Amino acid sequence: MIELRSDTFTLPTPRMREAMASAPLGDDVYGEDPTVRELEELAAHVCGKQAACLMPSGTMANLAAVLAHAGRGEKVLVGDESDLHVYEAAGPSVLGGVAVEPVPTRPDGTLALDDLARGFPDDPDDPQFALPALLCLENTHNRCGGKVLPPDYPAAVRRFADERGVAVHLDGARVFNASVASGVPVADLAAHADSLQFCLSKGLGAPIGSITAGSAAFITKVRRLRKLLGGGMRQAGVIAAAGIVAIEEAGRLAVDHEHARLLAKGLAGIDGVELADPDVPTNMVFFRVTDERFTHRAFVDSAAAKGVALAELGHGRIRAVTHSGVTRADVENAVAVVADVLREGPRS
Repeated sequence: MIELRSDTFTLPTPRMREAMASAPLGDDVYGEDPTVRELEELAAHVCGKQAACLMPSGTMANLAAVLAHAGRGEKVLVGDESDLHVYEAAGPSVLGGVAVEPVPTRPDGTLALDDLARGFPDDPDDPQFALPALLCLENTHNRCGGKVLPPDYPAAVRRFADERGVAVHLDGARVFNASVASGVPVADLAAHADSLQFCLSKGLGAPIGSITAGSAAFITKVRRLRKLLGGGMRQAGVIAAAGIVAIEEAGRLAVDHEHARLLAKGLAGIDGVELADPDVPTNMVFFRVTDERFTHRAFVDSAAAKGVALAELGHGRIRAVTHSGVTRADVENAVAVVADVLREGPRS
């Protein structure tokens, strides 16, 4: 199977497996796992933050960050197409009493400042309104096609947030993709955010884990929330060891981006396929099937039957994600399969 549903399907490299097998270990809940400490120090440095905390998942990393910034009865403003809003089970509301207010997401992944402003009440002293405590951005933006936020946008949001006394959190699940694509260091991409999270287990290729980073005081809160949420781990160095290798080898993401552009070019030449955006910035290709013989579900099922796994994101959008488990030959074969499926028609 050529796995294009997500970069979460990556498998650890031989170097990661070797590092996991030989990692020095301790009890991380006591702060005594040396490999976890090494990973957290490396992550904080790369992100330009004072401290970092290893988390079991990106969902928990985002949730702990939101709850560290916002209290019960406050609210967080997020994009209506953000992963935090769409895929993370309403955790801030369910577990923290924090209201999540969606803001329209523009095609480039940004949230218009005017739309953000509408999330603030005219009279902040009126007791019937929840007050925003946090704004959340996403970079790269998943459901907008792996877009990298425009270079001047985070600074504009920072000024907006400072004027209103609220914090900024960056869901940087794929921020290393943004860094490789833009040539801008992760620390600079995160410089205007009070906190960020990034996933070790997506394009970076580690099997488990995410990082939350921010100020030392903020990470102290995050560690307590991690324990509260059941995320405290013991000899977690076996996970952290793969994460260290993943960060050190992040430059290889450029290969995934090259493969995504190759995939987009191939799909663009097939009748019945319409690319959402021919300019593919990172490792995601979004497209629609315009052949009226197919529903999007029928197309995805037909492709899977021929050995290509694709994701359907709703409203007819189909996503293909390149990653370390996808070779150039896999991309070429996937294009051939899509062409075959559309030529042959739906499976009976």
